[in-house]
Amino acid sequence: MKFAIVSKKDDKSRKVEIYIKQQLESHQWIYDKIHPELVICIGGDGTLLYGVHKYINIMNEINFLGIHTGTLGFFTDYTGDEVDACIYDLLTKKPKIYESRLLKFQLDNDPNVRYALNEIRVENIIKSQIMDLYIDDEFFETCRGSGICLSTQAGSTAYNRSLRGAVIDSGLSLMQLTEITPIQHSVHRSLGVPYIMMENRVIKIKSDNFDTAFLCYDHLSIPLTETKQIMCEMSNLKVNFARYREYSYLERLKNLY
Repeated sequence: MKFAIVSKKDDKSRKVEIYIKQQLESHQWIYDKIHPELVICIGGDGTLLYGVHKYINIMNEINFLGIHTGTLGFFTDYTGDEVDACIYDLLTKKPKIYESRLLKFQLDNDPNVRYALNEIRVENIIKSQIMDLYIDDEFFETCRGSGICLSTQAGSTAYNRSLRGAVIDSGLSLMQLTEITPIQHSVHRSLGVPYIMMENRVIKIKSDNFDTAFLCYDHLSIPLTETKQIMCEMSNLKVNFARYREYSYLERLKNLY
């Protein structure tokens, strides 16, 4: 088995990384940072997101496993105190693979296609952002406020949850659109609640002026200077999570609060 490790830059995570690497190599596993079959992410959900984007070009060829060494890891299956149990499972068990599709988006002034596991957000903290939303080329509504968030099932427990969006059950592939601090008054009103959509929808976000806004995707962001339109949809890329033991989605949810 070829594996790689992505680790948070703290002492505890680094010690776990060294220990796991030594143990797996002693059992003839091959450490390969370029073309791994399994990527072990040590730290938390942010570390796993970093790992996903690091290996985005070979996403459909690899599996991910998370170990959290902090206080919360929704994507992770083991704690920093369960490293020996994790190693034992890696060496003796065949994992079940759970898939999570990635969002993709493209700006009208940039040829690059980008991806997100959790969500895509248009945010403006300088001034109110006015945006027209189209779904499958049909005008839906005009949003005014700090921005919007488009999340996946996996991302429903992340930023979306802080916006009082719905938490979506495991196994469902869909998108959820939620406004960020919308302006609602007698002259302008929008839907005002999260909108859950089928996975095959195409969302177009248009504005005459995105100049002070940013597009945030997972832990990354890019300025929207000179952008007029953003196209968003589900991609064919999937994050494959290797589950070596039962850890129910309900149990993961209960650990959030």
